Amino acid sequence: MSEIESSTPQARGPVDHSVRDQIVEAAEAHFSHYGYDKTTVSDLAKAIGFSKAYIYKFFDSKQAIGEAICSKTLNTIVAAVDEAVAGASTPTEKFRRLFKAMVTTSVELFFNDRKLYDIAAHSAGEGWPSAVAYGQRIRQTLTEIVREGREVGEFERKTPLDETVHAIYLVMLPFANPLLLQHNLDLIEDAPSQLSNLVLRSLAP
Repeated sequence: MSEIESSTPQARGPVDHSVRDQIVEAAEAHFSHYGYDKTTVSDLAKAIGFSKAYIYKFFDSKQAIGEAICSKTLNTIVAAVDEAVAGASTPTEKFRRLFKAMVTTSVELFFNDRKLYDIAAHSAGEGWPSAVAYGQRIRQTLTEIVREGREVGEFERKTPLDETVHAIYLVMLPFANPLLLQHNLDLIEDAPSQLSNLVLRSLAP
């Protein structure tokens, strides 16, 4: 699963420039302390020691900076999912691990750095490209798992693949979507296992 990238049209200046990374790091620290909504580009400029005009050479808006941070946050979840799935030997186990890793990592981010997680939730609510790309990455992994399960005879083959993957993603959505997850924290202890069992029963040949 490739990394999630921030929206290309919003990025300015050389992508690999150290100043761009410095702006993102400073913004991440600032957002973590004060929150995304309460921080302005002028605040970031003062914190970094740059002029606001100079920051605009690299990012055309606060959202563009938020996109870069959001991509980084969501890539943490993607990496955890990739590692969990890679360690499973069967499609059934891969699905269980995907769901568990996604929820566990998301909740860890939620509790350890709530203000940064709020950016991910905000991006999901506003449909930022980074949030859309994250959903696509999860569905891509689901597609690979279901396809493999059908090839080895673990999953049924009658339902169209795209319909199956879409339905599974809808079941996972309350825990896959950062905006929705915060309203389902009281369910995280049992829900991944129970919903995984439900999905896997529906996939039985």
